[in-house]
Formats: sequence, C-alpha cells, structure tokens
Amino acid sequence: MDESSLPALTHQVLGAAFGLAVLFGALCQRTRFCTMGAISDVYAMGDWRRARMWIVAVAVAMLGFNGLVALGLVDPAGSIYTGPRLLWLSAVTGGLLFGFGMVLGSGCISRNLVRLGGGNLKSLVVLVVAAIAAGATLRGLTAVLRVATVEKVFVELPAGQALPGLLASTLSGSAAAWGLGLAAVAAVGLLAWALLPRDGRSLEVVLAGLGVGAVISALWWVSGHLGFLPEDPRTLEPVYLATNSRHMESLSTIAPIAYALDWLLMFSDQSKSLTLGIASVAGIVIGAGLMAWRDGSFRWEGFGSVGDLGLHLAGAVCMGVGGIVAMGCTLGQGITGVSTLSVGSFLALAAMLAGAWLGLRYQEWRLDRT
Repeated sequence: MDESSLPALTHQVLGAAFGLAVLFGALCQRTRFCTMGAISDVYAMGDWRRARMWIVAVAVAMLGFNGLVALGLVDPAGSIYTGPRLLWLSAVTGGLLFGFGMVLGSGCISRNLVRLGGGNLKSLVVLVVAAIAAGATLRGLTAVLRVATVEKVFVELPAGQALPGLLASTLSGSAAAWGLGLAAVAAVGLLAWALLPRDGRSLEVVLAGLGVGAVISALWWVSGHLGFLPEDPRTLEPVYLATNSRHMESLSTIAPIAYALDWLLMFSDQSKSLTLGIASVAGIVIGAGLMAWRDGSFRWEGFGSVGDLGLHLAGAVCMGVGGIVAMGCTLGQGITGVSTLSVGSFLALAAMLAGAWLGLRYQEWRLDRT
C-alpha cells in the first residue's frame, strides 16, 4: 500500500468503528444493558436478567475474538491485554476503585455515555470529570503516582498473559487452538447458565447479549485486520491505524473519553487526530440518543441535590483514576479484555465486581444513617 491510500483506509476504519458504536449505544439504550445495573439488580432484588445479558455478551465476544485468531485474521499479541507484563496490583487496585466509583456515579462510563444520549445531564458531569481524572492518570499528576507505585509490582510472563499462550508454552499445541478450545468450552457453559432459565430466554437478554458480543468481535476485526498494515509506508513498521494505544483495539471507554476531551480542547493542533476510540465514544452517545428519540424516552435530567452532585463527582474521579490504573473499564477489561482470555483482565474484572459490592454496601450504610 502506498502513502496516498492511507487516508481512505483510515476513514474506513473510523467509519466502521463509529457505525458499530452507534449500534452498541442503541442496543444499550433499548435493553438497559449495564454492568453496574446488572450487579445492583442481583444485589437488591435477586433479578438476574441483566446479568444474563452480560454473560451472553462475554461468551459471544470470547468466541468472536478467538475465532478470528484461529482463522488468522487477527494477532492476539497485538492487544494491550495480552502482553508479557502482568500488572496484577494495578488490575486489583484500579478495579476496586473503578467498581466502587461506578456505584457512586450511577453507572460505568459506557452506561453514562448511553444515559447522556438519553438527555441525562448528570452523566455529562460524570463523563467530563472522569475524562479529566483519566487524562491526569494517563500523563499527568496521578500518572507519576501510578508509575511510581502499583506499576512497580508485576509478574513477567514470557509467553504473555493470555491463557492460550500460557497453556501452549507449558503443554503442547498452538495458542490459537487452545484459545478456540477454551473459548468454546467457556461459551457453552456461560450460554447454558444464561439462556436455559426462563428469565434468560427473553428477547432483551438474547438481543443485548448477542448484539454487544458481536459488536466487540466486529471491532476486533476492524482494528486488527482492516486497520492493520504489516508495513506502514511512512515508517516501514507494522501499524494499527487510528488507535491511541498503537495496538489492536475494540470497545473501551475510559481512556477514549480522556482522548476525546483532549481532541476537542486541542482541535487546532495538527498532531491531534481522530481515533477509533474517540469515534466509538461519539457513536455510543449518538446511537443511544437516536434510540431514546425513537422510543420516546429522551428527557432532560439533572442533580437532585448538592449531596447527589458530590457523590457523582467522587464516583467520576474513582472511575477516571481506577479505569486507567486497571487498563480498562467494565466494558474495556470486563468484556473486551476478557474476550482475549487475559489473566490480567480476569483479575481486573473480579476486582471491579468486588468494588461494586463495596459501593452498594456503602450506599446502604448511607441510607441507614439518614
């Protein structure tokens, strides 16, 4: 490929990412797909329907990613989730912070993007504050603290931290075969648990789970295959087009909202370019907004009190800092990262679930005091 063809291919990558994110936003608005909502439904009411949606999405994303790997369409080593350095303390610390914060902030980052599309101005405040905190943790004051503390604790795994690579290096067989086998076994178990009970066979559960998992799988293909050049004509090095991380990416929201805010603030700076993550953030909001307009649920909503504002600000900061420390949010690590069968992603997800439980306990304690 010559250099003159790069802009057209980059536009294809960005357009595909935007379109898939619009679909994701519309699905989430239509089905109320939300990790924090799933946890709170189970915790408060024993209602597992949204948890089943989430489990179906994980199963489909696992099959999708590892199927692409088995077909040779994407290279798992191109993902940030599968690298050799397992930052286990970062995953646990950041995950706990993020999980606790998403309870205070009335939802994770992706849910706040969806709610913003539906007219919720509380979500706008949460997203802006979380973006500032995430940006500071990427390259600012809290980034210095992050690098000097939790990132000094890690385990080096020469074969990478994805389970297929670890098994292939220890036993026999290829990593791709192990990945497809593990994904198939896990998906069968997860889908059976999610879909066999009566409340798992509703249209919303199937639609949300299959749709979200398919969108994440499709974005892996867009970034890792369509947007991958083995040799960039400008540098003669491999490149993943239109990504902030310079790695293969799928849906994630915490770092992209920081990059989106930076892009908006520095728009005239020619070194700032539109990326897959920024396009995805915009697509989620627009998709949710279109669905809210279509079903008549769009309405403006603000804070009820100063105390409500304070809780959401605290939650936004926890999510911004925690999400970057953990290398992702409940979408980025919890589904996208887990689809790669990364040990770090499983650790981060477990910590986020524990953090959310602590957040719900804290909210109960606050209510009991009033």
